[in-house]
Amino acid sequence: MESTIRSYRDSDAPGVIRLSLRAWAPVFGSVREVLGDEIFGQLYGHDWQRRQQSEVEKVLADEKTKVWIAEADDQVIGFVAAFLRADENTGEIRMLAVEPDHQNRGLGSELTEVAIDWIRDSGMPLAFVSTGGDIGHAPARRTYEKVGFTPFPSMLYFRVL
Repeated sequence: MESTIRSYRDSDAPGVIRLSLRAWAPVFGSVREVLGDEIFGQLYGHDWQRRQQSEVEKVLADEKTKVWIAEADDQVIGFVAAFLRADENTGEIRMLAVEPDHQNRGLGSELTEVAIDWIRDSGMPLAFVSTGGDIGHAPARRTYEKVGFTPFPSMLYFRVL
């Protein structure tokens, strides 16, 4: 199936939200497994999908964020969102998701490269992205390393009070 990448349109929002929730379900499952139910609940509430939908909607509505979608057969099958931090001379990839049935075919890398090109063309000398170190984020780490990002180890610690 041939896909094309284009700029996001407001009418793409429902498709972007649906695919992001399907694509990130294994990620949230992994996070829950690592952190346990209590910490996971504190971070994401009882309905991670509602919280994540809200986060995606905020990113899509942010006028300072540039979003591209991949589509095939008039269906949204992937998206990437990037943001410029001009005061820090960097661009950030904020979100990336590919429909599960279309993963492991290079589409995440293609979308990432589109965002990197925009960051570079905007005059930023550095791009960054953050992702988790758990098993659920392993595909994201592979994608980012495949397109040339250098990982920097970092740890977050949580404690329920």
